[in-house]
Amino acid sequence: MGDANLIIISLCFLLLLAYLFDITSSKTRIPSVLFLLLAGWLTKVIVVEMLNISLPDLTFTLPILGTVGLILIILEASLELELNKDKFPFILKTALFALLPILIISSTLALAFWYFGNIPFKVGFVNSIPLAVISSSIAISSAKNLPAEDREFIVYESSLSDIFGIIAFNFFVFNNGIEVKSIITFAFETLLILIIASLTTLSLAFLLSRIKHHVKFIPIIVIIIMIYAISKIYHLPALILILVFGLFLGNIDKIERTSKLFEMLRVDVLSDEVDRFKELTIEFTFLVRSFFFLLFGYLIETSNLLNLKTVL
Repeated sequence: MGDANLIIISLCFLLLLAYLFDITSSKTRIPSVLFLLLAGWLTKVIVVEMLNISLPDLTFTLPILGTVGLILIILEASLELELNKDKFPFILKTALFALLPILIISSTLALAFWYFGNIPFKVGFVNSIPLAVISSSIAISSAKNLPAEDREFIVYESSLSDIFGIIAFNFFVFNNGIEVKSIITFAFETLLILIIASLTTLSLAFLLSRIKHHVKFIPIIVIIIMIYAISKIYHLPALILILVFGLFLGNIDKIERTSKLFEMLRVDVLSDEVDRFKELTIEFTFLVRSFFFLLFGYLIETSNLLNLKTVL
């Protein structure tokens, strides 16, 4: 019982510390993510390596928290984005800035691996993609104190970078090369996820406007996470679903009052629910993101961190 209380106290202290990092990051100009990683690592050094207190293996929880955290971070950010015709050139520019680094960096590293290590270009390219992607879980969290236009650019760029990176990774892993069959399959999967995203978005928006039970937002988030996980099983670019859903809800007030969609979704009622949904998403995102980066820091091996071979 004493150990359980000690763990609860430690977790509460770390979360309060994460909150302190979050509210002071605008003053220090240092992303709270770095403080969370450092706090997690120091916790391991003090508790496990200095005090010799044994803790259970938490490695299996990291991908789960990472997936849920990524979904919530992109959802929170997309809910804040304004979408209109004037934004299309801006979105096109961010898409270009998201795609070019993946192609250039991955190709350059793949050529280097092939030239110096005699590694096949495809293998080198696939393994280089994660290094070329702009991680939205890091970038979006670190950009919240920037001016609105810069923050919007980073949200679009990093979200699209994740999407393009996953699409490119799956394409080259599951296909032998750029062939007609692989291109058709790729186009079909992209179209399929767009259809799923549209149907899911309309269905969840309808539920959000109709559910009268006092618990309504958690089931919506759970459904989003479940559909995302199912889409990932079939190697579909599931982040598109999150981005579409967030953009639709965040711009729900732009639907014309004379349209049938306005009446079906009861947009006048839904707008108030979306504001409450945003607030819950922000709180929930902070909780999951904090636990993820604290755990990420905790699972860093000190011996590997100080090993020059690991760096290379």
